[in-house]
Amino acid sequence: MKTKSGSEPKLSTKTSIAEEPALKELFIDGIKDLYWAENHLLKVLPKMQKSATSAELAGAIGKHLDETRGQVARLEQIFTLLDEKAQAKKCDAMEGLAKEGESILESTESGTATRDVGIILASQKVEHYEIASYGGLAQLATTLGLSEVSALLVQTLEEEKRADITLSKIAEANINQQASTES
Repeated sequence: MKTKSGSEPKLSTKTSIAEEPALKELFIDGIKDLYWAENHLLKVLPKMQKSATSAELAGAIGKHLDETRGQVARLEQIFTLLDEKAQAKKCDAMEGLAKEGESILESTESGTATRDVGIILASQKVEHYEIASYGGLAQLATTLGLSEVSALLVQTLEEEKRADITLSKIAEANINQQASTES
């Protein structure tokens, strides 16, 4: 396709946030969603940590709880960079994942490796949701020309990926095997 002057049009992967108000609105909505989700996790993670049988799993959840506090602060920094009020929008996905985690606690016996397997599964579902959300929003921030915001989102994305890997290692090291021998 040629422009009126006969030259090829320039394709750009970056745009100005002012040029795309609908895209900016979608982006900010995603940030509000994550802000709610991370704040909700600050309430849920201590329950999971307390319910874990494995000291290694409880420690990993505790470490991620500390990271989550930093992630909330990072999202607040993003709101400031966007000149927006830090405001949460209920995240139905995170609410559902948290309810599923609570259901696992209710349906498994305290002190068992089976409960720990359930906690790991529920936690990894949360991590995968967060990985998808932070990854998508980081790319969108780049598209909107918000490089500082994108860098903050990528920082959280990397923490979420490490948390997922840690959970897999804990499960593979011994918890899954222990649970397979429980009656």
